Amino acid sequence: MKNQPSIALGTWSWGAGFAGGDQVFGNNLGVNELKPVFDAAMAGGLNLWDSAVVYGMGASESVLAAFTKERNREDVLISTKFTPQIAGDSANPVEDMLNSSLERFGTDYIDIYWIHNPADVEKWTPFLAGLVKSGKVKRVGVSNHNLAQIKRAEEILSKEGVHISAVQNHFSLLYRSSEKAGILDYCKENGIDFWAYMVLEQGALSGKYDTAHPLPAGSQRGDTYNPLLPQIEKLVAVMRTVGDKYGITPAQVALAWAIGKGTTPIIGVTKPAQVQDALEAIKVKLTDEEMSTLEDAAERTDVDTRGSWEMPMV
Repeated sequence: MKNQPSIALGTWSWGAGFAGGDQVFGNNLGVNELKPVFDAAMAGGLNLWDSAVVYGMGASESVLAAFTKERNREDVLISTKFTPQIAGDSANPVEDMLNSSLERFGTDYIDIYWIHNPADVEKWTPFLAGLVKSGKVKRVGVSNHNLAQIKRAEEILSKEGVHISAVQNHFSLLYRSSEKAGILDYCKENGIDFWAYMVLEQGALSGKYDTAHPLPAGSQRGDTYNPLLPQIEKLVAVMRTVGDKYGITPAQVALAWAIGKGTTPIIGVTKPAQVQDALEAIKVKLTDEEMSTLEDAAERTDVDTRGSWEMPMV
């Protein structure tokens, strides 16, 4: 992918509906609120956008498409996903779901197309090869796969002359299972991009929340992280100390750390200020000592933030 920026911008919380912004994040954002966010990102050179059909059942893609359609297609990098759990039962459900995405985006290709989870590696992976050969998809990736599943997907595709170009897994200071499982090393050795999602743990590592200021009550993320805040607070305090040296926030430290690990962090953006924060974080290079200090503090929290949808990596 030409000039891929060092971070991707996520749209999981854009739009409403099943597995969308209102349900998971406790917000309800549409085109009017998000247009300034998209414009600020593009102006700053952040043109890599990550979505999925399942985010709001097309709602997230539709909001993003309202903006991408106004741009030259080659100026925007669009990433979206095939989610096995919502597949139809036609001869080629992967292409069918891709076609629905192409229609929403008003385009004839997607820059990077993912299999969202390893529901059935043997069944779904082979469909990707045909999509690359047809030109409907430029690159393919797998998400939430463990090392054995990634290797198997690569084996299936390479027989067709197609290769996995990216892996997208949950990866943060609090959740380094992909590193411990050898996935980061495998990606480095094989020239595969590793995209880290939930780098901020849905805001729990942003520095905005603590026991006195919990995450939104009644939201899925509030239910998940609020009970863990007493331990997470201690890590955020260390992140704040490291950030103070560079004049950046804990959220920016989390991003700088993820970039320092050689990953492409995906950050959910809902405000123009978050785009500016990301642009500042990209400029910061943490020292090896700072990276270790952060990782040691993270280990001491002893919390497990594996999502209910995730299989263990290790």
